[in-house]
Amino acid sequence: MEESIRTLVETQSLVGEPGNYHLEQTLSDIQVPATVQAILAARIDRLSREEKNLLQTAAVIGTDVPFALLKVIANLSEEQLHADLTQLTTAEFLYETRLFPTPEYTFKHALTHDVAYGSLLQERRRALHAQIVEALEQLESDRLTEQVERLAYHAIQGEVWDKVVTYSRQVGAKASSRSRHQEAITHFEQALAALDHLPKNRETTEQAIDVRFDLYGSHSALNNFDLIGDLLQQTEMLAQDLQDRRRLGRFAAYMARYLWATVDHERAVEVGRRACAVATELEDLALEVVANYVVAYAYHDLSIYRPAIDLLRRNIALLEGDMIRERFGQPILPAVQSRAALAYCLSWQGEFIEATALMQEALRIAEAADHPGSISAALNMGGLVFVLKGDLDTAMSWMERGIAMIKSRQASPSPASLSFLAHTYTLAGRVEEALPLFDQSLERAAAVKFLPCNSLWIGWWGEASLAMGNLEDAMQHATRALEISRAQKEQGYEAYALRLHDLCR
Repeated sequence: MEESIRTLVETQSLVGEPGNYHLEQTLSDIQVPATVQAILAARIDRLSREEKNLLQTAAVIGTDVPFALLKVIANLSEEQLHADLTQLTTAEFLYETRLFPTPEYTFKHALTHDVAYGSLLQERRRALHAQIVEALEQLESDRLTEQVERLAYHAIQGEVWDKVVTYSRQVGAKASSRSRHQEAITHFEQALAALDHLPKNRETTEQAIDVRFDLYGSHSALNNFDLIGDLLQQTEMLAQDLQDRRRLGRFAAYMARYLWATVDHERAVEVGRRACAVATELEDLALEVVANYVVAYAYHDLSIYRPAIDLLRRNIALLEGDMIRERFGQPILPAVQSRAALAYCLSWQGEFIEATALMQEALRIAEAADHPGSISAALNMGGLVFVLKGDLDTAMSWMERGIAMIKSRQASPSPASLSFLAHTYTLAGRVEEALPLFDQSLERAAAVKFLPCNSLWIGWWGEASLAMGNLEDAMQHATRALEISRAQKEQGYEAYALRLHDLCR
């Protein structure tokens, strides 16, 4: 209605003042466009050429339009720019939202912005986006990190492919650091797609490897192991072509974790130790830290505890001082992950005093870093340490808080966190709450092809079934847990399955 009245006034079909208009033409002679978009397009077309160009340029900048940026892009004298902006604000296309420290404008309506943007030819739109990237780099040179999302967006729209790689990776890294991994994946994939538009040389091949490492980190955090195999295979081929020793070492560390996740524990140890050797050779601290805890995980599931404990203690010694907050491209702070994994190993051997102290320290580090993914990981793993210790109240408190944190980020709890909490509920006598969590956990693990500890979780499920008096289900779970643990050479979990199997007889 508002836009229709403006159209009638601008075409002089209505004359007078607001509240006192009268028709200047007969109703049959008045032409009114059929839609609001058409009305807005008609109003924009009635602007002078200079005013229309300025409105379109502002639309490419976005719904919020800083004057300083518009001035660089518009290619007008300051006097003409102010005059045209006055006309656009008078016509209520734009309005001023800020005067200090620098003026800023915004579109009166989002639809006005969309129509103005859509009225530009594709090539002109692309050129303006590219200009905006250059202008932002000049105007915001001292705070580019604050503008990185805007830079990435305009680089994509402007098809400035080298800068798409740079800025999309930075946006992805920022999202990953805040544990927003699905968002991070979107930006890393944009960077990878942009590389296809650039010449193939050593530099772009190195970038192609590193972006895939970025993607690995976020997919790993989301337990998307069904996607990781192909990603790592592509990475290895590229690194082999370059004969890049450091990147091949990093690939080996990540491949070891993939092998652990797909329960090829012995190969995980073999490949992971190869990564450790490269780390030693190149004195690469980040690579050594990542490789150490991956190999430690595989050793633990093979029930070879002492080497696992030694590797994790080595990591803790390396990650002191400023290194405590380093992520090394990992979804969870290695200082947190190494302490949590060591506490878990020690708990299985009954060394609860040190294990409890390590978990509390891991949580303090995660909270001090204000890193949601690390906090929830510490809470979930710490909860299991308290379960093994027999402190069920503390275990439930930690685990429930950890899962609540995951859900608050609109993420799905991991299969491990669901099974940990379900087992705790079973031991606490809350079996009816435990059973659906086991179902969700194993279903999620199967969906993402995350298989470590499945034999243990199925055994726990059997224990819950036994507590409910369902002997047949309990025996089926015990038998399945025994088969899997033996096939995967998980002797510690096999012992648990044997105990449950005996209880079901």
